[in-house]
Amino acid sequence: MRTTATTTVILGAALLVGMFQPAWAGFKCTPDMVKSGQTCIDKYEASVWRIPDPLNTNKSLVRKVKKGKATAADLTAAGATQLGTASDNYAPCTDNGQNCTNDIYAVSIAGTTPAAYITWFQAQQACKNSQKRLPSNAEWQAAVAGTPDPGGDNGTTDCNTASTFAVANTGSRSSCVSADGAFDMVGNLYEWVADWVPRSTTCGTWSVGVSSTGDDQCLAGAATTGEPGALLRGGYFFDGTGAGPLAVDGFGQPSDSSSSACVARASRIFFGPLGIASWPDSAEATADGAA
Repeated sequence: MRTTATTTVILGAALLVGMFQPAWAGFKCTPDMVKSGQTCIDKYEASVWRIPDPLNTNKSLVRKVKKGKATAADLTAAGATQLGTASDNYAPCTDNGQNCTNDIYAVSIAGTTPAAYITWFQAQQACKNSQKRLPSNAEWQAAVAGTPDPGGDNGTTDCNTASTFAVANTGSRSSCVSADGAFDMVGNLYEWVADWVPRSTTCGTWSVGVSSTGDDQCLAGAATTGEPGALLRGGYFFDGTGAGPLAVDGFGQPSDSSSSACVARASRIFFGPLGIASWPDSAEATADGAA
């Protein structure tokens, strides 16, 4: 899963725009994220962790997670359990996102197995607990720009689309990186984005001039029964040329989970042009000190 941060832009008098520099212009993303336009998006597909006693014993670790400074070693040392690597083991956090508060946390770390088997609702809550959110479809599309559109997969540096047919550790495919510096947005695991649409019933095709490698375009038709569709982006490790920056799947329901999809990538929100960044707020920054 990936997350993003957005700037609220006030459209008004040109004089005001010229007089004040937007607050986000000089803002630095937390270490686990990269800047994409007016947003921050996770550098890596999220791993999801259950942190014991997050409000007391491990309160400082949760602050590190929210500030993008937690490492896998920090989490392991604190007794945190990595979830979604081999099965759907998020309970008591339920498929519909209940019982997840202060329980599971989405963390953007290199060299870990990204979380699969996670529903849209659970991914949303894991992001929220880390003071992030799922990116919109438009934000995801902006952040993926520059990621290679796979023709092949050499099994080492290319995007993980058709070689090992298994999930790879985050950031291990060194050439699979966007112009903004986000890894694995193509292949590896499909990624939830925030948008819901009428659930797709079939696939279409991109125009040849738009996707020369034939990225998946399964956003056609509209189911009239059952759940809505929650968009998945980027393709996964078995998609071959169907994976890519334009790959989109509207078949998935928000309550679905899968071993090949449903990872999260998070984002954060800014306020501007005259506001301040939403993280860290002054009270928590003071409480954190130098942590």
